[in-house]
Amino acid sequence: MGTAATVTNWAGNIVFRARRFHRPDSVAELQELVAGSERIRAVGTGHSFSPIADTTADQVSLAGLPPITAIDPDAATVTVSAGLRYGEVTGLLHEAGFALPNLGSLPHISIAGACSTGTHGSGVGNGALATAVSAVELVGADGELRTVRRGDVDFPGSVVALGGLGIVTALTLDLRPTFGMRQWVYEGLRGFDDVEEALASAYSVSLFTYWTGPEFDQVWVKQRDTEPEPPARWLGATRADGPRHMVRGVDPVHCTAQLGEPGPWHERLPHFRLEFTPSSGDELQSEYLIPRAALVDALHALDRIRDTIAPVLQVCEVRSIAADDLWLSLAHDRDSHALHFTWIADTNAVLPVVAAVEAALEPFAARPHWGKVFTTGPEAVRALWPRLPDVERLLRRHDPAGKFRNDMLDHYLPG
Repeated sequence: MGTAATVTNWAGNIVFRARRFHRPDSVAELQELVAGSERIRAVGTGHSFSPIADTTADQVSLAGLPPITAIDPDAATVTVSAGLRYGEVTGLLHEAGFALPNLGSLPHISIAGACSTGTHGSGVGNGALATAVSAVELVGADGELRTVRRGDVDFPGSVVALGGLGIVTALTLDLRPTFGMRQWVYEGLRGFDDVEEALASAYSVSLFTYWTGPEFDQVWVKQRDTEPEPPARWLGATRADGPRHMVRGVDPVHCTAQLGEPGPWHERLPHFRLEFTPSSGDELQSEYLIPRAALVDALHALDRIRDTIAPVLQVCEVRSIAADDLWLSLAHDRDSHALHFTWIADTNAVLPVVAAVEAALEPFAARPHWGKVFTTGPEAVRALWPRLPDVERLLRRHDPAGKFRNDMLDHYLPG
């Protein structure tokens, strides 16, 4: 039986209200815990900035489950236990000759948590991390273990499910042959005319701005090592003469290798090295996905309020995500660009600016990231996700007593 404790998320902006915290060391123990609980939520590595993992009853960490990385070379899949972080799996995959299609900026986040909240990497041809999932194993409200597979009628609503269907115990992910990459940083992309070309120029591209003007201060280009080396000057930007961190004044020692140094996919797709373990986050984050065609107009809308944004901003990043069919995915049914904001760690100062950003982006059907700070109301959210009523019916069917619900799900998916 767990005990009460004061536990926060990684950034410290959410203090979890759970009466009991549990860390089971087996799936059987987890099943018993779920069956006997009235309300229960899972927490991953705590890298969400919203109360998505909060509860007033039982909270459970899956980090104590036996670590499983079972590669099926014939099917080109891997089954991983839910408590594992990407960085604990990617090296093993590479050594076996395989790769995942994409990764987030941090390899320290849990695989199950990232997939269940719609987290993504970057690349015009790359889907969100959850699009690699082909099967979800979870403990349902009755404590029984069940598996939902791609092709099942419930599958599109079961991958990005915000923890509402049960406690995920394992995921099966599609693999591809391992590949090498190189990374360069460019500085000084002026204006917004070339952003679409820049984002489509390589396997994964990130644009960074401080919103001090209509420009991108840095462009991180992550390309396959089989592609030709890009020129020293490109779209008016200049290749950096040394490693860079995307946040001004921060030592780039923790960033993945730049300057075109070749390396395996899992050491170049993230922005940060695995050996750098972030213990706390002196920041808040917000993120919005807009239809790909709306990017330039959305950037101009944000530029008009840059004097509001800049004082509380550490950096803003623009990335690309391919469309998918997952009902609660941020990129559901539309190719998208992501507008990501890393704010200072001051909730009172940041929230009014978040509201101003949302107002500026409202004409562009901007979907907020479920795991980050946003103020978008339930009616607006319902209009942004056309399959949300189907998700509500799915949750009601599999969890009629609301065992896996919390205040955030009650607010946005009341059913």
